[in-house]
Amino acid sequence: MGAVRRTSAALAVTLIVGMWTVVAQQSPGKWVTNKYAPLPEPAEEYTHAVVNNKLYLMGGNAAVLTPGGRNMHPARVLEYDLAADKWTQKKPMPAFSDHMAAAGANGKIYVFGGTGAMRQEDPNATLDLAWEYDIAADTWKSIAKLTMKRTAGAAIELGGKIYFIGGTTDLPNPAGGAPQTAGLVVGTNESYDPATNRWESHKPMPTPRNHPAIGVVGGKIYLIGGRIGANNIGGIVASNTDVVEEYNPATDSWRVMNRMPTPRSGHGWTTYNGRIYVAGGEHRDYHIEGVLRDVEAFDPVANDWEKLPPLPTARHGVNLAAYNGKLFVIGGHTVFAGGGGHALDSPINDVFEFTPPAAGRTN
Repeated sequence: MGAVRRTSAALAVTLIVGMWTVVAQQSPGKWVTNKYAPLPEPAEEYTHAVVNNKLYLMGGNAAVLTPGGRNMHPARVLEYDLAADKWTQKKPMPAFSDHMAAAGANGKIYVFGGTGAMRQEDPNATLDLAWEYDIAADTWKSIAKLTMKRTAGAAIELGGKIYFIGGTTDLPNPAGGAPQTAGLVVGTNESYDPATNRWESHKPMPTPRNHPAIGVVGGKIYLIGGRIGANNIGGIVASNTDVVEEYNPATDSWRVMNRMPTPRSGHGWTTYNGRIYVAGGEHRDYHIEGVLRDVEAFDPVANDWEKLPPLPTARHGVNLAAYNGKLFVIGGHTVFAGGGGHALDSPINDVFEFTPPAAGRTN
């Protein structure tokens, strides 16, 4: 009888372990395609911000014909109502630009830097401009300029201030000629105070980078992945990083967190229920160049990562938003580094619908 009980007990343990294995391998949800409203004006490298359950896409680097007869990056602004699944065109930005950084606060969106121009004669300048968009009034106004020209950084709101971190700035020419546009990767960490219209400097990010993801959880800011060495991934100078760094504004200090599973840049990001989600992106080395399908979630409390089912369509320059148990992954470009031209800018609005109660934890 003892042998039978031990065998039964072993079988029971095996079944329990098997059950847990099945549970652990269950998908936290599923991708839904061709259901939600597609992006009406596809463009790579929109700058995005989410305010009051609405996603705002600004700029982009699609070519549009200006009244002066020249192709420029668009200044368009699109609003996507996540609840109503509806797109609306809003008042354009004052400048033609892309690769800005943006974040929302108190019903307004703050937009910093980027690549573009106020004039058609200089369409690829690194900008030190900053703007405030009043959503209710649908109006734009200029605010205090940046302390330095910067593009391809990341911005987020915390404690009523907007932190603008990383990116690239122009590299001075030692020969005294024109500077190299966006030639220097920086770890610059500054905050903008809308109440005073002033900038304040903070301790720089330990790993200078551009094209990172950013998120806030528990009063701390997280910079995830991005690109080091150069602004453009198209050469062999720049490389992706998997570094994750946490900034604590209360102590003006940084610390290193667990690395992300997939080094990447040009990815999309959003924060939802205490986790920072990243999706898509692009990669290049001596072996391969391409766009990514990977979707991963960082839990800062556990300092750990979770991999989700991959995107149905690989893209970089995508825009993420989360609402009501859904993760929206919108737009982007389907070929590495803009290959194939703007015909391959994607209108796709793929949505990952979380399986309850996976979306139930709040922070």
